[in-house]
Amino acid sequence: MLSKRLADIVAALPLRDNIRVLEIGCGPGAMAREISKKIGDGHILAIDRSAKAIEQAVGGSQNELRSGKLSFRHVTIENFQLERGEALFDLAVAVRVGALDGRHPEIEERSLTNIANSLTKNGKLFIDGGKPLQEVSLKKYR
Repeated sequence: MLSKRLADIVAALPLRDNIRVLEIGCGPGAMAREISKKIGDGHILAIDRSAKAIEQAVGGSQNELRSGKLSFRHVTIENFQLERGEALFDLAVAVRVGALDGRHPEIEERSLTNIANSLTKNGKLFIDGGKPLQEVSLKKYR
């Protein structure tokens, strides 16, 4: 079950059919599973720096993984890059990610550059901290 806070964040995202979403800091995958239900034939890639979190996410997401609408990757956002042939994402979302909320300024610029490079030219990044989200401008990183 999704917490009210995460449910509000999912509801606030501009999701649509066939969208490609990058979730940064997915933890055990609850929000990724919920997003996968709202994107038609789209795809969500959920990443996390914790191998244990990815293991839990994979374990709890077998139906979504089989559908092909959800995948997980163990990687930090400051080291994230698209894989060869991987399509750009339309939207990125991060909740409580230290590399993007000021807790780790030494990796913030590299993280934002990696996000900008993985999004379409009109792709948007949303983080928590608004009501319930705020958009982060990527103009300087493109």
